[in-house]
Amino acid sequence: MRKEFGKWLMDIAKYITTAVILSSVFGEVETWIIYVIGAVSVIVTLCWGLYLVDDKHAAKKQNNRYNKK
Repeated sequence: MRKEFGKWLMDIAKYITTAVILSSVFGEVETWIIYVIGAVSVIVTLCWGLYLVDDKHAAKKQNNRYNKK
């Protein structure tokens, strides 16, 4: 489930990127705040998604759980 949520977050980052680019091309949006909010949203969702998809982190956590017993 963790991996699927990470993939979903990466898809959201792609959708945000597409929305910002298309709105700037078709909507003649000239305000810089749209680009800043879009960029921050993409960075946050992409990093969070990549963190959740990372198998090394999940494997290390699971190995630590078994080694403690």
